[in-house]
Amino acid sequence: MTTTMAQIVLLSVFCIPLIVSAAFLFSALRPLMVRLAPWAALPALITSLMLPTNVVIEMPWLMLGSRFGLDETGQVFLFFTSLLWLLSGIYGSRYFSNQSIKRQALYSVFCLLAMAGNLGLIVSLDMSSFFAFYALMSFSSYGLVVYSRDGEAKRAGKFYIIFVIIGEVLLFSAIAAIADTGTTVLPHTGSLPDYVVSLVLLGFGIKIGVILLHVWIPLAYTAAPIPASAVLSGPMIKAGLLGLLRFLPLGEASLPDLGLICVIAGFAASFYGVLIGLTQKNSKTVLAYSSISQMGLMTIAIGVGLAYPQTWPLLLPTLLFYAMHHALAKSALFLGIGVVIHAGPLRHQMMLIILIPALALAGLTFTSGAGAKIALKTALESSGISWVDYVLMLLPFTAGATTLLMARFVVVLHKVESRHSHEVRGLWLPWIILIVISLVFYWFWPLSREFALASLKFEYVWAALWPIATGGVMAWGVWRYASQNQLSQRFSIPAGDVLVIYERVFSQWQKLWSAKHWIALCQRIINVSQIEHWQSIAKPLLVLLPRLETQLRQWMIAGIVFISLILALFILQVYGGGG
Repeated sequence: MTTTMAQIVLLSVFCIPLIVSAAFLFSALRPLMVRLAPWAALPALITSLMLPTNVVIEMPWLMLGSRFGLDETGQVFLFFTSLLWLLSGIYGSRYFSNQSIKRQALYSVFCLLAMAGNLGLIVSLDMSSFFAFYALMSFSSYGLVVYSRDGEAKRAGKFYIIFVIIGEVLLFSAIAAIADTGTTVLPHTGSLPDYVVSLVLLGFGIKIGVILLHVWIPLAYTAAPIPASAVLSGPMIKAGLLGLLRFLPLGEASLPDLGLICVIAGFAASFYGVLIGLTQKNSKTVLAYSSISQMGLMTIAIGVGLAYPQTWPLLLPTLLFYAMHHALAKSALFLGIGVVIHAGPLRHQMMLIILIPALALAGLTFTSGAGAKIALKTALESSGISWVDYVLMLLPFTAGATTLLMARFVVVLHKVESRHSHEVRGLWLPWIILIVISLVFYWFWPLSREFALASLKFEYVWAALWPIATGGVMAWGVWRYASQNQLSQRFSIPAGDVLVIYERVFSQWQKLWSAKHWIALCQRIINVSQIEHWQSIAKPLLVLLPRLETQLRQWMIAGIVFISLILALFILQVYGGGG
């Protein structure tokens, strides 16, 4: 392949989805584009398999100087990301086949834009391009979250966009600070101030569901259509992980305090996601909390890499393997929900098949989940860090906790009423293909082959089986106790959990800015005998303020948060940069 041809192929990764999305502007082409839209990810999949990793495109005239290429990390992310967009798109073409062309076109446009952003950020090797594609992916996904237009979707979309804006502000501030060092090339090399690393961790932490910043995930995954939930939980959540790999000085600088915080936050998310997920009554919500839990394990690896840069050569391939395993298994579980619901007389057979990705996520022997756990354990054991022994001691319990959560998922899905329909019979084909790939890649992919062979040893077989067996016994016991005592009816936590607290805080904050609040306060302060006199003078203002408040109320919370962030980041930039 010539250099020019390689560069064209590389640009096609994100240009093809953008071109197809632009074609929807012509109404005559929309039926054709709806059929072509799922295949827009195919050039990216071919690129990930065939393009050499040394191809780089320099565009100094674009933004702050754009640079596109494919390194080994990007190659892995591009493969599973494009594969999942392709299979989810084919699945979606059947899932929405009974809807009007207008509705299908609307979904396809948002999908194509989010796909272009997701694929584009992977091949971006400079900060400005990465940020632009990351923003395109994040904002376009809003259309997927609110697609159904019901109350649940609108509420999920409101909080989704608030957290997207917060994340974008944090990342922009971090990029501005990093640009002061004189380089915008990715992956970033060299040390960074602690406050900049903190901005990066928080900005991408929102995307990967770091604890306390995770609240948008259960709402968005539940509200979005099934094929959209599959790409939200598979490739798009991994964009946050890729951002951490690109921006953080991993393997370059030692940041033990921030690294320890990441390890603690990772374990907290691992167990917290399971505990809250066990109380949920929607299968998609259960999987959303599972994603929060699983991303917590990857956050642990990031934390160890931050604290001890000498461990990074072992941790990086482990993270790549773990990311691919989780993306394939979690997307298969989401797509499986639709297959089971519409399976008709084959429902029980489909329920048995969906156990494959569920058990892989829990880490069953001979699955990619077992290999991912072995890879993480091996990397941590080789680090030689004293406190890592405590981390290794807790890892088996995360597998048992995941088993509990997968059991809850199966129980909740089993209760969902079957909705057999002729129009959606083709859902099973992309789903089965995805499951087969998730099983096969583990044994043949060079990065995982070593761990696949290691998983055949008795010590690893036992290490993988006992947590799952323990989790299975606990799941049976919890199910028996809950069914006898009607525990699920008495004890339930709403999706978003601590979001309830956030909403109450924001509502109190909103009252402080309310015109009626200030009018009532002034009436208490001013002498009652003077109220009529002042009301006659200020009557136009008293009429104007409530009207103005009504217009601004919808975006008041987001506006207050946005302005507060801007002021805080400005102060941090001035004083942090000066120090």
